[in-house]
Amino acid sequence: MDRIEINRANGRAADALRPVKLTREVMKHALGSCLVEFGDTRVLCAATIEEGLPAWRRASRAGWVTAEYAMLPASTNRRSRRETGQRKGRSMEIERLIGRSLRTVTNLRALGEYTVTVDCDVLQADGGTRTASVTGAWVALHDALMAWVDAGKISRLPLMGQVAAVSMGVVDGAELLDLDYAEDSRAEVDMNLVATDTGEIVEIQGTGERMPFGRERLGRLLDLGDAGIRRLIDLQNQVTAFRDDDEEGMDAYGA
Repeated sequence: MDRIEINRANGRAADALRPVKLTREVMKHALGSCLVEFGDTRVLCAATIEEGLPAWRRASRAGWVTAEYAMLPASTNRRSRRETGQRKGRSMEIERLIGRSLRTVTNLRALGEYTVTVDCDVLQADGGTRTASVTGAWVALHDALMAWVDAGKISRLPLMGQVAAVSMGVVDGAELLDLDYAEDSRAEVDMNLVATDTGEIVEIQGTGERMPFGRERLGRLLDLGDAGIRRLIDLQNQVTAFRDDDEEGMDAYGA
């Protein structure tokens, strides 16, 4: 395949992430919190834990992890209305994605009869808000569960691994990693990948926005995404020391 010349913001290479930053403990009253930044996209993730379960879940004898997602009114260049009375379909779809992703790496039976909610509020949007939310939500979840361990509520950290997400796409014929808004808005192919630290896929969302794509291109995009996920997993581990500190708990739950 011929190499396509690209001109990305800040001279970023096709396979490069935007500058990513994970800042923990940014909220006083949340058990776990993380401000996640993918370039100019910023999402505040806050995890809280409540005793008890939703009514439909009570017979399971296992905990529950869920998420809520919203974009603040001034997060884009045009003010949007707050989602008070009627939720947007997009927001509900994204929060379900975040919840599914977190549950994939959580041992819900080991969690016990507690409900963890991770709130993801977009402070500033420049593409990739859902992937940033998944990545930051895991950090907030980790810290909340560690706080629950420290409080003696549960004996060991009920996390079996890590999960992160990244976007890929085809823009002006070039295959790119981690699209910003300017790229995403004109992408011929738009894709999101959610995967674990073991490389297993949680979810793939891919659409031929302006053109169809074949399996060969799909494979190359997934390779881009895999590499991006590995970098994000490493960054999560740098800020939480999960791989070092939680090895015993992971082994105990068959991770």
